Amino acid sequence: MIAKEARRGPAMRDVVEAAGAADVGIDEVDRRTLDELAADHRGVVARVRAPVAALTERDLSTFDWADDAIVVMLDGVEDPQNLGAAARSAEASGVSMLITRTRRSAPVTPAAVRASAGALSHLPHARVANLTRAVERLHDAGFTVAGLDERADDTIYDRPCPDGRLALVVGNEGAGMSRLVREHCDLLVSLPMRGKVGSLNAAASLAAVLYGWVVASPHRRNGI
Repeated sequence: MIAKEARRGPAMRDVVEAAGAADVGIDEVDRRTLDELAADHRGVVARVRAPVAALTERDLSTFDWADDAIVVMLDGVEDPQNLGAAARSAEASGVSMLITRTRRSAPVTPAAVRASAGALSHLPHARVANLTRAVERLHDAGFTVAGLDERADDTIYDRPCPDGRLALVVGNEGAGMSRLVREHCDLLVSLPMRGKVGSLNAAASLAAVLYGWVVASPHRRNGI
C-alpha cells in the first residue's frame, strides 16, 4: 500500500516499478490508513508473510549441512537492531543458519526484521535453550567452533580460518560470550583494533569477521 499523495515522488516511482517487476499488487490509500499500520512508514507499507518458524536444537543434528557450511551463533545478543543487522550480514555472506538463545536474547520483532532488510525471512533460524548443547551438536556434525573474543591472543590476521564446516560465535553486547560457551569453542580470535575505541558492537564485529576472515579465506573465496 502506498499513500496517494506520495505516488508522484521519484523515490515512490521506483517502488512502484519494483513492485510491478515482482508482480506485487499495489493499493493506493490515504496516509491515515498507513499511519494506523505503522508509525514510520514513509509513504509505503508492505504486507509480508512472517519469517519461517524457528528451528530447534534437535534440528541441528538432522539439518542437511554442506561440507563448507557456515553457522552464526549469537550468545545473548539482546538488542533487536543488533539481531537484525547480524542476520543481514550473515545471510548476505552465505551463512547456512543463525542460532540464538530462547532466553535473555532478542526475539524476532518487527524492528529486528526491518534491521535485517528482510534477511530474517530467508535465513534458517534455530532458537535453543542451551547454547552449549547446541555447540556440542555442531561438533558432532563436524563443525569447528570459533569464538569472537576481544581477549583472545590471536587476531583474525594471526589465525587462518579453518577449512570445512565452521560455526562462528558472537557474544553479548556488553559481557561477550558466556564462560561455558567460550570453553567449548575450538579456538578464539579477536579483531585488531587500531583506533582509540576498544571494540565494535556485536553486529559490526560479526560483519567484519565474516568478510575479513571467513569469506576472504582462500578455500572459501574460490566458491564465490
